[in-house]
Amino acid sequence: MDKQITVAEAVALVKDHYHVMIGGFGVPGTPMILVDALLKQNTRHLTLIKNEANIAGIGVSKLVENGQVDSLVTSHLGLNSVVLGMMNRKEINVEFNPQGILAERIRCGGAGLLGFITDIGIDTILRENKQVIKIGERTGILETSLRADVALIHAAIGDRFGNLVYEKSARNFNPAMATAARIVIAEVEKLVEPGELQPDSIHTPGAFVDHMVVIDELTAEYGILEDYVIG
Repeated sequence: MDKQITVAEAVALVKDHYHVMIGGFGVPGTPMILVDALLKQNTRHLTLIKNEANIAGIGVSKLVENGQVDSLVTSHLGLNSVVLGMMNRKEINVEFNPQGILAERIRCGGAGLLGFITDIGIDTILRENKQVIKIGERTGILETSLRADVALIHAAIGDRFGNLVYEKSARNFNPAMATAARIVIAEVEKLVEPGELQPDSIHTPGAFVDHMVVIDELTAEYGILEDYVIG
């Protein structure tokens, strides 16, 4: 099955009020071109699940600054003073998670689990408004799993069946998010034919990917200049 679609078809799948996972750790692995296309579509009232909000004027921050995002589930905003200001003015809701807990909540969502129990943060504000469970002599916090309507991810190489290969640290959150959403859309830098990727080199099997767009076609259709070293 050829999973390649146009950018217009891809972003049309992201509706108002959707929960959207967006891969990446800073710039590496973030589907910058697809995010810019979502900006142009002006989809609104989104809940984003992203490790951070990039930096002001770049990537996910554009969606937040444009008022398209109601809530952000993240691990930190320390590099984005604009979004921090919006949070402090209560223009956007922000739910902070320690980075490892955020990653594990996504992994659990992809594995079909309801959540996991951890004693990390048991004596801190992380405990507030969460269920506390005692197992034997140990007490832990129930961290619920995360799933989304759509995941937008970035890969270095993809074949027409949706098998993906990431570049070094750009792998980060992308493989986990590819398992934890109802619809998974991958943007890829290079498209190859089925069979060109060695099975042992594939990081995300095509079974987890619903649709795929190629960056060259994104830039041609939307007139977006590739100003990012994405990886």
